[in-house]
Amino acid sequence: MTPQDFRGDGPTRPSRRTFLSAATAGAAATVAAPLAGTSSAAASGGGGASGPGRPIRPQSPDRELRELLREIDERRIEATVRRLAAFGTRHTLSSQDDPVRGIGAARDWIHEQLRGYADRSGGRMTVELQSYVQEPASRIPVPTRITNVVATLRGETSPDRIYVVTGHYDSRCTDVMDATSDAPGADDDASGVAVAMELARVMATRRSEATIVFAAVAGEEQGLYGSGYLARQFKAAGADVQGMFSDDIVGSSTADDGTRDRRTLRLFAEGVPTAETPAEANTRRSVGGENDSPSRQLARYVSDVADNDSTGMRIRVIYRRDRYLRGSDHISFLEQGYPAGRFTEPNEDFAHQHQDVRVVDGKQYGDLPEFCDFEYITRVAKVNAAALWSLAQAPGTPKGVTIVTTNLTNDTELRWTRGTEPDLAGYEIVWRETTAPEWTHVIPVGDVGTATVDLSKDNVFFGVRAVDTAGHRSPVAFPRPGS
Repeated sequence: MTPQDFRGDGPTRPSRRTFLSAATAGAAATVAAPLAGTSSAAASGGGGASGPGRPIRPQSPDRELRELLREIDERRIEATVRRLAAFGTRHTLSSQDDPVRGIGAARDWIHEQLRGYADRSGGRMTVELQSYVQEPASRIPVPTRITNVVATLRGETSPDRIYVVTGHYDSRCTDVMDATSDAPGADDDASGVAVAMELARVMATRRSEATIVFAAVAGEEQGLYGSGYLARQFKAAGADVQGMFSDDIVGSSTADDGTRDRRTLRLFAEGVPTAETPAEANTRRSVGGENDSPSRQLARYVSDVADNDSTGMRIRVIYRRDRYLRGSDHISFLEQGYPAGRFTEPNEDFAHQHQDVRVVDGKQYGDLPEFCDFEYITRVAKVNAAALWSLAQAPGTPKGVTIVTTNLTNDTELRWTRGTEPDLAGYEIVWRETTAPEWTHVIPVGDVGTATVDLSKDNVFFGVRAVDTAGHRSPVAFPRPGS
């Protein structure tokens, strides 16, 4: 949207069913906003609801983002997947000092590539080997050095706000403890590493407002060890990680029955937060916030900015933390209380995951590059790029958002803490029926810290998002009850 869109459009006929007032902490102001009686067709999933504001609409990519997406290179992605598969095995317990085979050789190659990208960043991107020794634990029989390769593109105006994307560069075959047999791991998860590395390449030469971290993590197949360490390091540093994506098994568009879906990408997003405290659980139960976790808001944001013709993909949000019997590196971030989700292909072929490389009755098993769809991975990379770049260029998710519940009223007062971004233009209130899966209405309220809507908080869900002067929107913050 343009800045003009932020100021509002549509009918301006006054009505009591309008936005009533908006005020900063120190000064009150009255702002008129349009009334939009929205039909069921306009309010997707809203059951024909009408009320204040106008129908919400997706955020179209701006020129800078479209140029970035055009630079994502399918040939480079394919080359990365094939090179990683050529290390033979990348098992976490495989050799760390063999120059041609094993996880150590893969680690060094990834590090070299990312350092090359950083060299062209004008000092904005740094690359590190983040290592620790994992003592014996589940699937780790002896002390083992686990190393993440981490590239950080430091933001220029909001460097303390962080977004993370990962793929795991370790691999496995049928026996999860077999560290010597071939385990090429093309789909699982050279494909995800290739996405993260390609995004690091195309973003390294650009100026980001917030910080973006591109990480190839190890130890995923043995128990999320590398991502667990990465997430704990962020938490110990008090880092403001406002979004994390794990790209895990994003390499194939072909299911086990041979059917293909080249335009769909699944995004798993939990409802009840993994790190929820008992007090937070009581609040959630009282307000009905099971579908409004920070991770669900992040998933809605991805659909808003990345489900379009520029990516060529449809985002299928799955309301679960992950698939049955599986788990990926986003869980490590959920455990630390960070919003996170997992991207994965639409339908899996398990003959090409976690399998020894072999032929049985004429059927090829094993996670080989020949079963990857590199055009599909390229579109996955575009989805990630659209999400991460939009997040990093927009204001941060509003903080301290409260819905005032100290009085019995038929209107709704919302309060929040004003952000510090230099290009912050103001805020928007969004709302939807409690039965609607997506936000359906938006009310621009200006550069304020509190607003009142003549719509009962008992009947609908509300949220708040920030807007900058270029029209970039933040993810929605779901309010907590308070005063």
